[in-house]
Amino acid sequence: MKRYRTMNVDFDSSANILNMEIKSEWEPGVKASHEAAKQSVRESLQRNFGTNSYEAKEKNFKDIGSTFPSIIAFHNKFLNQSRIAFTVGGYYPAFTGITTLTERVLNHLIIALRDDFKHTPEYKKVYNKSSFTDWDEIIKTLESWNILLPDAKPHLQILKKLRHQYAAHFNPETDVKDREFALESIRAFQEFTRIQFGFLGMQPWFIPNTKGEFFIKKEYEKNPFVKRIYLPNCALVGPNHRIETIKPILKIEDETYLNVEISDEEFVKKREGFQNPQWVSAL
Repeated sequence: MKRYRTMNVDFDSSANILNMEIKSEWEPGVKASHEAAKQSVRESLQRNFGTNSYEAKEKNFKDIGSTFPSIIAFHNKFLNQSRIAFTVGGYYPAFTGITTLTERVLNHLIIALRDDFKHTPEYKKVYNKSSFTDWDEIIKTLESWNILLPDAKPHLQILKKLRHQYAAHFNPETDVKDREFALESIRAFQEFTRIQFGFLGMQPWFIPNTKGEFFIKKEYEKNPFVKRIYLPNCALVGPNHRIETIKPILKIEDETYLNVEISDEEFVKKREGFQNPQWVSAL
């Protein structure tokens, strides 16, 4: 009867607020509200990063954009550190950090999931290693295990080129293109994580048409990637659950259900038929 619902997520939309265009035809109250939101973000940036060279810091922050909502995995902590470095002008540390982080995430995936693929030819190549540096081999392995989503691969290829040609090995171009390379690498990494670790229902393991609540399809609960990476960030709930509080702790009220299996479509219908006015106020 129950399904896993994504709950433990991470995102920062502040850059979107700063990048938002306030249009002249908007009502005065609407424009004032958006101006106040922008000012609030600017004050937060000044508190965090200081007022010296603030205009450059704000431009850096706006250029890297917001982080797309993703589940908590191997990338969130260190992505934030690279974003901070870029914002304050540490372009080379941000560049080397983000490309190294990509390799680290790929290593995490291989190590966390390999025991689920002992029956595959690829397992023989990875079962006894503690780290991996051959990106082509890593990507090929994740593809053969149906872990890497097809749309994520192009962004990994961009990051592989940047790392091997400009970050990990000497190339004089990096001296003058450190900001350009750092910006490209951060954007590519954020797109990779948006696709591979996102939680807004676009990945194949999510039940469609759930109106802002994101549940894992029953058939994907035993999928190694979903089981190891997504389910620890989910709550197992029935269609009549209520979110009572989000912070300081997550509290969910649910019912006792019959021990029967229902389809994903039936779960969605039952959820739609359940009135949950507490949901909006809880957020």
